[in-house]
Amino acid sequence: MCFVFVCDQDERILGRQPAPGACPYCGGAVQAMDVEKRWTFCFLPLYFNTKRKHYCSRCSRRL
Repeated sequence: MCFVFVCDQDERILGRQPAPGACPYCGGAVQAMDVEKRWTFCFLPLYFNTKRKHYCSRCSRRL
């Protein structure tokens, strides 16, 4: 039996920059990251989205 992965999800970081404020959990600095998400099926793009996500630089939690 042969099982081939034909669906793929790729997530890549486009850029990082400091964001205002502090982490409510540890008080560390907050970073804003632009993340590009792409889903493909048999090498054909199905979904493409760019989002800005905020993370703590000390405890690495998503805010």
